[in-house]
Amino acid sequence: MQFSQHMCEELDLILKFPMDSMMQGLKVHQDAEPALVEAAKRLFEKGIIDQKDGGYLTDLGLELAEHAQTLQSALKS
Repeated sequence: MQFSQHMCEELDLILKFPMDSMMQGLKVHQDAEPALVEAAKRLFEKGIIDQKDGGYLTDLGLELAEHAQTLQSALKS
């Protein structure tokens, strides 16, 4: 199974979340690129972020972000 375009957009958004502190989140403004706005909505519906427009990573989101960073690091080399 390949990553779909939606999955790639969601992974890209997950990787934008700051990982240094659980007290930091992000906001996806409604005038942002439509694909980014839709990715945020999908992540919210999946329980990965706590707001439709970003907010904070949930526990699941944090775990996925850690895996996404590992995958990204491995593929960079």
